[in-house]
Amino acid sequence: MAQILVVYVSEEGQTERIAGRIAAVAGAQGLEVRLTDLAGLKAAGLEAADGVIVGASVHVGHHPRELRDWVRARRDWLAARPSAFFSVSLVAATPGGQGLPEAQRLLDAFLEQTGWRPDRTAIFAGALRYSRYGLLKRVVMKNIARRAGSPDLDTHRDYEYTDWAGVERFTQDFLALLASDPDA
Repeated sequence: MAQILVVYVSEEGQTERIAGRIAAVAGAQGLEVRLTDLAGLKAAGLEAADGVIVGASVHVGHHPRELRDWVRARRDWLAARPSAFFSVSLVAATPGGQGLPEAQRLLDAFLEQTGWRPDRTAIFAGALRYSRYGLLKRVVMKNIARRAGSPDLDTHRDYEYTDWAGVERFTQDFLALLASDPDA
């Protein structure tokens, strides 16, 4: 049975939710899945992974430095097995997909900085988690949403933009890749 490692960095929880859905879809296919955030990942046992899916959100125009450093240090290990990267970004949620080129630029910048060439990549829209923001961040995020043309300005509720069917398609595509790998 193939083992998949799903590792993520999440600040407000949406990337964790997406990673959890990926793990659930893979687990429902009978695969062994190890789901963990980067901080809880132990180096021991990495070699057992037949495939790896890594995810992180974009904040202030960058993916997390600790993930960038982790990927750089394990670039050869990642290249030795099927791998995928997903980026979670609010800019991907802009009306009419206007923010997708910017979200793609941020994903490409992360890959360029790390030197990693995953077999699959995806961009998922994140969520506005007003309930998890402090006062200052709530005001800043509301202003960003307003400038982007979003109608989601009620700071007493949260807004989720993730395309869950897209997350499942991404996962199924990766699982098909893994199944076609003779080493997995």
